[in-house]
Amino acid sequence: MTETTEAPAVVAEVKTPSPTNENAAPAEVAVTTNGHAEDQPAAAEQKSTEETNGTTADDKAKSEPKEDVPPPKEMRAVVLTGFGGFKNVKILKKPEPAPQAGEVLIRVKACGLNFQDLMVRLGAIDSPPKTPTILGFECAGEIEAVGEEVEGFKVGDRVVALPEFRAWSELVAVPTKYVYHIPDEMTFQDAAAIVMNYLVAYILIFDLISLREGKSILLHSVGGGVGQAVVQLARTIPNVTIFGVCSKGKHEALAATGLIDHLIDRTDYVNEVRKITTEGVDVVMDCLCGEECSRGYGLLKPMGKYILYGSSNVVTGETKSFFSVARSWWQVDKVSPIKLFDENKSLTGFNLRHLLYQQGGSEYVRSTVEKILALWKDGKVKPVVDSAWALEDVAEAMQKMHDRKNIGKLVLDPAMEPKPKPATPAKTKSKKQASEDKSSKKDKSSENGDEKKDDEGKSNGEGGDAAAGSATTPEAVNGDSAEKKEEPAATNGDATESEKKESS
Repeated sequence: MTETTEAPAVVAEVKTPSPTNENAAPAEVAVTTNGHAEDQPAAAEQKSTEETNGTTADDKAKSEPKEDVPPPKEMRAVVLTGFGGFKNVKILKKPEPAPQAGEVLIRVKACGLNFQDLMVRLGAIDSPPKTPTILGFECAGEIEAVGEEVEGFKVGDRVVALPEFRAWSELVAVPTKYVYHIPDEMTFQDAAAIVMNYLVAYILIFDLISLREGKSILLHSVGGGVGQAVVQLARTIPNVTIFGVCSKGKHEALAATGLIDHLIDRTDYVNEVRKITTEGVDVVMDCLCGEECSRGYGLLKPMGKYILYGSSNVVTGETKSFFSVARSWWQVDKVSPIKLFDENKSLTGFNLRHLLYQQGGSEYVRSTVEKILALWKDGKVKPVVDSAWALEDVAEAMQKMHDRKNIGKLVLDPAMEPKPKPATPAKTKSKKQASEDKSSKKDKSSENGDEKKDDEGKSNGEGGDAAAGSATTPEAVNGDSAEKKEEPAATNGDATESEKKESS
């Protein structure tokens, strides 16, 4: 029997594909029994051809067009870059969100501005968000996409939402437990103006205070969004007397509504109320806190109820003041249960943010929103919109609310064009700039005089290279070269070469 011996296979050199071309096919080598690659001549011929043409396989791979990767879609949003003043509130481009399971993606048409947003900007709330973050708790719009496990909502539905932050943007993804359908005939601005304010007012009046016929209310910030909501809801109960406290500048506009019995300036409201009724009032609704707590409690009748639902007095300036926060809380008298027992009075507090996001009150809130929308359909309530603003003008809107100049709700509209910015006035020159300009003019005139002299020298045959613009030096006229003149200056007090020669 004849034994055959096979020659060992010789593996041809394989070039590694270019890393920029991930789809390039690996080199295939067919090996024969005599140890030579079958495609070796063809490969050599191909290589020589490529060298002749000046290109290689790597060059071809690099020259192949890459697949275009679309850039991520972006949206405009009001972003808080750090706690403090208005300079930290900016309009930035952010990646568009995608709805997760149990969420819907809303194309925002209107946003609600609340005093709570001013406190967030300052970092004057408990558990403030990490910055940078998108601001806003309230928005209305249309559903653009639906995540998995979502029931009761579909693309195109008109909704209003109360997300915990991120509402002030062109798109926002919100869990459905914070999203509510709105009537087809309701505008998006009205939807953004009604939900949070009337939600707070409804819970205060009907669930916590249980306001009844014949009672009296003292209401702070009666011209604000919540204040207007309280007035309208209180008017659904017969024979309720409303004492509205606000700045003097709002009295004329609020009096025209005919809904407030007594408009009182906030500077001395305690004495003004005592002039009207010596008994006091049945209910005090306080969104200010601080010393107003003690004053309001002192105005209560027996069986009266005091309710705190805000602390806007801590916002005293553009930036956070720890002194104002501490003072606001220290001015509150400490009332013991024994005192309430002896005086037949009640103290109540309400924080919608805590109820909705921390205490699992989403179903209770949903049922209340449905009652509010039913009242709107019946024409019993109508949100008051003070003004609408572009996202770019949010700082100006915040300033207006901070100054308590709004009557009703402030709304942000992502589709609105921002206000034109005023032209920057021309700056007058300072004395220093004027003197510098004067000296530069003198230097320029002296340079012109030197050039004139050089031109005269050229006409006498002393000119140098006119094309280069170099003037002939006196040393060159005397036979000394310019290079000789260009001698390095003395350093560290040492004499120059020419000084050394003169001294020797």
